[in-house]
Amino acid sequence: MYAVVGCSECSHLWLLEGRSETTQCPRCGSRRAYEKRKKFVETEDANHARDVRASMLANRQGEGERFAELDSFDALEDEVGDGVVDDDEYLAESGLDVDAVEAAGDRDPRGPTRSGSKKEIVERALEELERPTEDEVVAYAGDRGVSATYVRDALEKLTRRGVVSESRGRYRKL
Repeated sequence: MYAVVGCSECSHLWLLEGRSETTQCPRCGSRRAYEKRKKFVETEDANHARDVRASMLANRQGEGERFAELDSFDALEDEVGDGVVDDDEYLAESGLDVDAVEAAGDRDPRGPTRSGSKKEIVERALEELERPTEDEVVAYAGDRGVSATYVRDALEKLTRRGVVSESRGRYRKL
């Protein structure tokens, strides 16, 4: 089930999938019981819920008539899916040499030691090292071109989100 709900604090509109006891506004962070949230529509169709929210936002901005002229999300998605140009075709039509662009993409300007995003490298350190300390994760990621500042921030965020636990200075992925 999908619901278009509104925040009584900041008037933000958003979609909820499913139903939980409480909800938190993504804009202002106010937390309310699900039952106390204003539900403008409840439906089994996600695209219908998106259409309702988009229509409400357009009406707020005085663009309701222009919005009414647009197709639904389903129709727009089908239209976009049919007209997608693949990367090679786009590059060729832009006058670029596809093979040269592909070769340039293979050359990583950060050097050959880095594989994956910075976040992936930190997560891989937590998987590969057995109960590492912060310094061990920093060293692992540093060998792969990730700064110590980024690693410390990432460990803090991962811990706050409950992806990683920290006990007595040692980390492990949950």
